[in-house]
Amino acid sequence: MAHTQSNINIKNRKASFEYELIERFDAGMQLVGTEIKSIRSGKANLTDSYCQFFDGELYVKNLHIAEYEMGTHFNHIAKRDRKLLLTKKELRKLERKVKETGLTIVPVRLYINEKGLAKLEISLARGKKTYDKRETIKQKDTRRDMDRMMKY
Repeated sequence: MAHTQSNINIKNRKASFEYELIERFDAGMQLVGTEIKSIRSGKANLTDSYCQFFDGELYVKNLHIAEYEMGTHFNHIAKRDRKLLLTKKELRKLERKVKETGLTIVPVRLYINEKGLAKLEISLARGKKTYDKRETIKQKDTRRDMDRMMKY
């Protein structure tokens, strides 16, 4: 069965505004059958989701994957905790950084890779202060104005 390049690319736009993204990782997810079908139809939402450690394993919480329309009574729960699949080395590094420096882990992007597997791009992040957010808005406005000037 040959997989074609999927166009599923669900982003967490709020993440780059709320957090300063430091380092990115690609993680697999433990999903059930109806969840992957729902993701392939683009029915997922990363807003307000975050990652947390339990017993040395990383879980994504609050990730909303809508119930599959064609699913039966075996359909999944929309906002259940899902285990992320990373190497032990990556897990140890992330857990150490979160405990020591007060950083957090936020999901940035959910996509289907070339093998047809759902991957979650997570990022080690530091929360932005209000003045940092204002600076980000100012930079976006400046960039938009410059683009307008270049068109004319």
